[in-house]
Amino acid sequence: MSRSILILASGTGSLAQAIIVATQSGEISGNVIGVLTDQPDAQVVAKCAVLEIPIITHPMSSDRKSWDAELFLIAQSLNPSLVVSAGFMRILAPEFVSTFKVINSHPALLPKFPGAHAVRDALAAKASVTGATIHWVDSGIDTGKVIAQQEVQVLADDTEAVLHERIKIVERGLIVATISDLLASMENTDE
Repeated sequence: MSRSILILASGTGSLAQAIIVATQSGEISGNVIGVLTDQPDAQVVAKCAVLEIPIITHPMSSDRKSWDAELFLIAQSLNPSLVVSAGFMRILAPEFVSTFKVINSHPALLPKFPGAHAVRDALAAKASVTGATIHWVDSGIDTGKVIAQQEVQVLADDTEAVLHERIKIVERGLIVATISDLLASMENTDE
């Protein structure tokens, strides 16, 4: 039984692309049923088109409660086994994260450096090590239970952009391995 994955993405789509390619190659035994973005012009849209993955655009509206309710209905209609927040720069409503199994990738070793500026914050703190974390999403900001982490050394001449690119490479491998493990464990609980 193939598990379905809904990806939420707002940016370049490098994490989404890694997940999609891994499902298409069989590295992840599941299928991406769609990628939802709040940014219709994001690079992830073009990447999904090339990979022949349905894209769902759900731009942020001024009425956040309605936006959250519509997001919930979209996900409910797709009934994903797993929702993956892959560079989705929106906080998900408590009802959403309590209903769906949602994981997120974060460019730091949580609980250190939560929030949108993790790489910048690690550099500002003069951290010698940072990394990537895959965690369950709860109603807080990067406060969910950690599933997997991998360290990345901070080099003396790192800029925010250079360090973030090295973290993204680690994140892509870590998220693919984590999704593969999670879907396999879901298979085992069904038997």
